[in-house]
Amino acid sequence: MTATPTPRVTIKDVAARAGVSKGAVSLAFNHKPGLSEATRDRIFLAARELGWAPSLTARTLAGSRVDVVGLAVCRPARVLGLEPWYMEFVSGVQSVLTEHSSSLLLRLVRNMDEEVAVQGAWWRGRQIGGSILVDFRADDPRPALAERLGMPVVAVGHPSLTGGLTSVWTDDATAVTEAVRYLAALGHRRVARVGGAAELGHTAIRTAAFDEAAGALALAGAWQVATDFSGDAGARATRSLLTAAPGDRPTAIVYDNDIMAVAGLSVAAEMGLRVPQDVSLLAWDDSQLCRLTHPTLSAMSHDVHGFGAEVARTLFSVLTGGEAGSHPVPTPVLTPRGSTAPPKV
Repeated sequence: MTATPTPRVTIKDVAARAGVSKGAVSLAFNHKPGLSEATRDRIFLAARELGWAPSLTARTLAGSRVDVVGLAVCRPARVLGLEPWYMEFVSGVQSVLTEHSSSLLLRLVRNMDEEVAVQGAWWRGRQIGGSILVDFRADDPRPALAERLGMPVVAVGHPSLTGGLTSVWTDDATAVTEAVRYLAALGHRRVARVGGAAELGHTAIRTAAFDEAAGALALAGAWQVATDFSGDAGARATRSLLTAAPGDRPTAIVYDNDIMAVAGLSVAAEMGLRVPQDVSLLAWDDSQLCRLTHPTLSAMSHDVHGFGAEVARTLFSVLTGGEAGSHPVPTPVLTPRGSTAPPKV
């Protein structure tokens, strides 16, 4: 006996389930203004329940942009593949894109000029509906590019860096200040920071906040070393800091990501120094890596997955003409673990 084929779900079925017109469904999936957020959510829910998604081929032939969000990252593939922050961030972005039947177009670029060219080609070629911009620098050319092209974007960075674009950011200055104050409260008077690439805007913000906090607390010593965020660079920076004479080296080190902090932990062991008895280590981001080391790493902890999801939600609000204002996500908070303690007297 031949089975009766299951009828194909159509846009008409989705409209009927959601109690709207076919035109409203089209507006929702093309991210056009004209619908309330409640109506848009109801349409997406109906589509998920029925297992329906719009035909990207048909939409492209009709002249609409394919539902793709762009993300260009100026990092070597080797470094990016080991960086827990970006993996968590992309996971958060993708969790929201899935709800909108959209995809992420990820491209690694070598420099800012290449990214500007890539973003322009994506937009002019109708390959993306909008883009997420990361790793802002001083005098960044991308705000002017987005304005010139009329390209919908969300900037991941402090508004002081993003040239008036809709922005989502973490309060790095407050988090750095909390980290330094915590180490000072433990009794550390010589504190170092192993930072990221000096040209990045958020690195500059953290650098200034560290200097200000160290000055306000009248620390006896405060060192800062710029790196490329890799484990190798973190290890070299740690080694250079800890090879000084005991009275001239830091008793605590803050790292700008967790992979460098893990590398620093290995260097301390290599040099015969105990953590935290001889040197305290404090990581950033607090991925699973921080809980797998011995001792476990104290960290400035924040929800990176949630950060990525909020960035994606903000971009869709921009795309649909919603009220997507610039706003911060929750500030990283201190999570003390086994790698920090008062210094030896």
